Amino acid sequence: MKVALVFPGQGAQSPGMGSDLFAAHQGLFETADAVLGFGLTNLMFHGSMEDLTQTRVTQPAVFVHSVVKAASLGEDLRPSMVAGHSLGEFSALVAAGALRFEDGLALVMERALAMQDACDAEPSTMAAILGLADEQVEAICAATPGVVVPANYNSPGQLVISGAREAVEAACAACSAAGAKRALILPVGGAFHSPLMEPARARLAKALESVEINAPRCPIYQNVVATAVTDPEAIRSNLQAQLTGSVRWSQSVLAMAQDGATHFYEVGPGKALQGMIKKIAPDVEAISA
Repeated sequence: MKVALVFPGQGAQSPGMGSDLFAAHQGLFETADAVLGFGLTNLMFHGSMEDLTQTRVTQPAVFVHSVVKAASLGEDLRPSMVAGHSLGEFSALVAAGALRFEDGLALVMERALAMQDACDAEPSTMAAILGLADEQVEAICAATPGVVVPANYNSPGQLVISGAREAVEAACAACSAAGAKRALILPVGGAFHSPLMEPARARLAKALESVEINAPRCPIYQNVVATAVTDPEAIRSNLQAQLTGSVRWSQSVLAMAQDGATHFYEVGPGKALQGMIKKIAPDVEAISA
């Protein structure tokens, strides 16, 4: 049996998140508040959904919850491999010993602020396309004028596209005409994982320059390459590329299964990844950690 730990991204947040872990891991929550310079813990435990959906709160909240949850597992679950969906890649790297908690949190905060600034610069959005083959959606994006690209390969028949608002709307109309079951604009602040995130990528790249990344205790399957990575400099390069590149989640899960993963444990808030994994690799087990 090979265990894979997987870590969710933005969208997994909910009021009260992590409060059940506070008693045993108070130090990590207090460290998080000190690093950030504001009371994230209070917002996680007592904030409204509206509070938690601000990018500057969401990203550190999901990261902290996931890392604390991983710490609570102790030696019970020793992974053979890890992966994270978008933001979750930072949680995975801390859990695998490649990043210090404080460094990971500082990077996540800089990433969140940089993404928010990039969103504010141009009207942009994302949309979920259901019921078309990836290749069809890729072709429609390529043929649509303006910036629109495949952003998240979540599971077979579920691909999220991202880009300038008009281009995304045009691609949605084309996908519907091609037989998509749904082409749904998502309630997000901007075009994550698209070329419009280039200013954010540059900011994250600068922040990453001064951070020490160690070889992880086990391979991490990074979003942009969907293969096992252990080299610290490759990890650094892939982390920044992820902001403008696609989250190749389907491909990552398949690669992990092909490399022997039989049990996938989702570490952090929500259960979104389990649903995706069961569609991608029906023969593996996917449950909450």
